[in-house]
Amino acid sequence: MSSYLLSEQMTAFVEKTVSFNNTDSSLGGLRQAYSDMCLAFTPTRPAGLYVVDFELAGVPLRSYQPPVSPLTSGCPCIVYLHGGGWVVGDLDSHDFICTELASTLGVLVIAVDYRLAPEHPFPAAFEDCLGVWRALRTGPFRLDPERTLVAGDSAGGNLAAALCLALRDAGEPLPAAQVLIYPGLGGDHRLPSRSECVDAPLLSSSDLDCYHALYLRGTGQPCAYAMPLLAEDFSGLPPALIAVAQFDPLRDDGVLYAERLSAAGVAATLYYGEGLVHGCLRARGQVAEVDALYETLLGYLSEKTG
Repeated sequence: MSSYLLSEQMTAFVEKTVSFNNTDSSLGGLRQAYSDMCLAFTPTRPAGLYVVDFELAGVPLRSYQPPVSPLTSGCPCIVYLHGGGWVVGDLDSHDFICTELASTLGVLVIAVDYRLAPEHPFPAAFEDCLGVWRALRTGPFRLDPERTLVAGDSAGGNLAAALCLALRDAGEPLPAAQVLIYPGLGGDHRLPSRSECVDAPLLSSSDLDCYHALYLRGTGQPCAYAMPLLAEDFSGLPPALIAVAQFDPLRDDGVLYAERLSAAGVAATLYYGEGLVHGCLRARGQVAEVDALYETLLGYLSEKTG
């Protein structure tokens, strides 16, 4: 970590996160350690937030409804896809960010508990997210399609981008925007960030390779729905906010995606998070650089859902 210029606050966050690593390297051990770490960073939900677990299109979901007056028209909504390398994570692991978005923005947030690899490799997670998005168009909530968007971090950012590509290709209604936080989009291994951040805190290039291998198991030649940067056409996609972390092997995936969207005439905003590391969303209220990222995220989301 010495080669990465992190603030004292970020260093403390990284050390606390790493302290949950255990010696059990099995899949079950990895998931348990991740769950324990996530729980330690999950604050108590604010009073008045109505949270319900339910199922739609065969996929477990969790809705977060803020205490707002009933709308005569459809309500704004953020569909949130969690990170975790397609291998770890669930509804509880990203409760912190869904709670924050719902309570701060006063909008409905729906978290998707898609199937995980390696038990369910691509296209399982992608198909779950697509199925949920399509099902939400007809119920059980009255959503305003002009103010319903998709957001996700890391692997969830990948799934959000893939969802947008698939809907565009099918000629179906698109999210109002796509918000991708340090997404993994299948960028080439020769991208500078892969070597510059080869041993970066919380996500190394070898970690990335392992996650890719588990997700793409048996896939053969990946397609754009698995790795969105493989798409040949980026036109007609929803406007995007792409936030990347400076010390992250995935940094240049997000940078390249923003460039390709812009070149195709799509409104794309790139947030380059100096001093940030992969997975730092949990450092809300602990690290000044992360709070600055939240200000940008919340500002963009407020504009798109307001």
